[in-house]
Amino acid sequence: MTETQKEIAALCKQLKLSARMAERAMVTEGKTNQDYLIRLFDSEVKSRREARIASKLRSANIPYTQSFEDFDSSEVIFPKELSLAEFCDLKFFKERKNVLMYGNTGTGKTMLSICIAIEACMNDIGVRYYRTADLINKLTEARKSGRLSHFKEKVNDAEILILDEFGYVPYDLTGAQLLFDLISEIYERKVLILNTNKEFSEWQEILIDPKMTKAMIGRVTHHCHLILFPGEDWRFKHSSLSQMFKNMESENERKHK
Repeated sequence: MTETQKEIAALCKQLKLSARMAERAMVTEGKTNQDYLIRLFDSEVKSRREARIASKLRSANIPYTQSFEDFDSSEVIFPKELSLAEFCDLKFFKERKNVLMYGNTGTGKTMLSICIAIEACMNDIGVRYYRTADLINKLTEARKSGRLSHFKEKVNDAEILILDEFGYVPYDLTGAQLLFDLISEIYERKVLILNTNKEFSEWQEILIDPKMTKAMIGRVTHHCHLILFPGEDWRFKHSSLSQMFKNMESENERKHK
């Protein structure tokens, strides 16, 4: 490192600019001094944005990477006011509306949620993804250890909260209350995406308390888009076992003709 670069690096540190800006200062070119500064500061802005996006992707807790190109929407029913393209464009977030995805297991709810989570992060929007049972466990553990407020602050850092597999396993009353408290706290402050295979009539079996169930449904569905997934299990549909069953059905039909 030259003396000039060391001096630039020291000044960057005092101004709380990244150390890499000192490196870029040595290689950035411009036709005029002003053009040079514009190019240098522009590279710093881009670098900071890339760093923020990378940080958001790490903290989103996304279980795996997924792409919209891999998502089959042919058996998904979107509401009239929200097309797939508009959903991918994060229209629901701009409208500050929740999203409720309802349908059988394996029909693409998780896949679409992950695609949305990644898209939001790429647009510099904070996301937290949780399987609902895992979130309840974390809330319970945080309360026992006296860290509940701290944990909620981490969740509240995000603008979009994704709760996957709601109702897939039973919750105890304490866990259900902790979940309800969290959703009440973010109500109309954050955007919630909730995925479930349970009809509203079954939610009391999940949340136990009838008054809490009614209030939960009200908070989730107030300002909400409903996306339906009526298809069969996507994983089974594309598996070798599914193809075997189809071959057997075709063979049986042929024999009975």
